[in-house]
Amino acid sequence: MRFRHPDGSTVHLAYCTNVHPAETLDGVLVQLRDHCEPVRRRLGRDRLGIGLWLAKDAARALDSDPSALRTLRAELDRRGLEVVTLNGFPYEGFGAEEVKYRVYRPDWSDPERLEHTTALARVLAALLPDDATEGSISTLPLAWRTAAHDTGRHEKALRTLAERLDALEELTGRSIRIGLEPEPGCVIETTHDALAPLSEIAHHRIGICVDTCHLATSFEDPHTALDALTAAGVPIVKSQLSAALHAEHPHLPDVRTALASFDEPRFLHQTRTATAAGLRGTDDLGEALGGDTLPDASPWRAHFHVPLHAAPAAPLTSTLPVLKAALTRLVGGPHPLTRHLEVETYTWQALPPELRPRGRTQLADGIAAELTLARDLLTDLGLKELP
Repeated sequence: MRFRHPDGSTVHLAYCTNVHPAETLDGVLVQLRDHCEPVRRRLGRDRLGIGLWLAKDAARALDSDPSALRTLRAELDRRGLEVVTLNGFPYEGFGAEEVKYRVYRPDWSDPERLEHTTALARVLAALLPDDATEGSISTLPLAWRTAAHDTGRHEKALRTLAERLDALEELTGRSIRIGLEPEPGCVIETTHDALAPLSEIAHHRIGICVDTCHLATSFEDPHTALDALTAAGVPIVKSQLSAALHAEHPHLPDVRTALASFDEPRFLHQTRTATAAGLRGTDDLGEALGGDTLPDASPWRAHFHVPLHAAPAAPLTSTLPVLKAALTRLVGGPHPLTRHLEVETYTWQALPPELRPRGRTQLADGIAAELTLARDLLTDLGLKELP
């Protein structure tokens, strides 16, 4: 979906396909048929943006075989879909029964992360619509915090990537930028943590992806965070529109019971609370619920991407207000801070059983409802939806 900002620029809205498990190119093509096109039809649009997630095997197949790339591009066109952004964070196995810490490997100290991201950039340059010259890719925020990481190696890899992206633009005329995506528990946990590393690299192709669930989980104020990035000259390459799980009174038994229904085995649900001494947290929701590890005198937030349009029932809620505040700052001013927006709720099948969609039809309905909410927020900010 495309929108005209009051300054005349085009803002793109997509939804991320990491909600649909697929590791191969054939799997991606099935996604387009079974999920993406039905969502577009529900929205009544001739064109729908999707933020493709391409696992290792799919990315390699597309990067090494021009005919495969042409097939994907033709299929996108045929189904009324377009791609200006990729999710390059998960490498493989995102649809596995247990993902947890695996999603952070390989990290930016491993040459494979550089090669994978380079391949994604080449693929994206070929998939961009004919009238688009800019693409974005979100990626791992360097490494999980306990990984044996070398800051110098991370910096070198990102500088090499920037050089490759410069060369790619010379070759194709397409500008591809990379956004490190701060996430709780990682080397870059907050937008503030990103300032120093990105200032060291100081390259316009390497910036940040602001995920509003992660922003909220870390109790960052959207305006303060985005103002700091802008002041530091850090490019906001894209923003993922998502909402975290919020518990206002985590000491109450009924709140604990409600939170426990979201403690599931597939994904990591980092949990945080803001105290007078600073942010405290656990790596997973079960760990927070399991004892006295996390203080419970103040609200808890958990890294669980809850559907934008359907906050959990009381006594829980979501951090949708943080998303709204961030979006106002991102695109509500005289000029957009980013032109690539992506709804990213990948946890539909990880919701408590009674909230999960039953079958493809309900999932498509839910994704369409999320995009409708995002569209309404954008038009309320003065953007005009384009055909």
